[in-house]
Amino acid sequence: MKLKTNRGAAKRFKKTGTGKVKRSKAYGSHLMSSKTTKRKRRLRKNVVVDKRDTRNVKRLLPYM
Repeated sequence: MKLKTNRGAAKRFKKTGTGKVKRSKAYGSHLMSSKTTKRKRRLRKNVVVDKRDTRNVKRLLPYM
């Protein structure tokens, strides 16, 4: 039987060339006027998912 991809996770995570999982940072979509420029600039960047969470993400995305 084929496994289903979790569509919510598929929109949030991408795979890097080396097989790691990357994600965007939280808290960067609204109420931006109260945040400093430095903080907003850092929120724009993507980061690699922590090693401890990678297994759970890959379970949600079996064909990633």
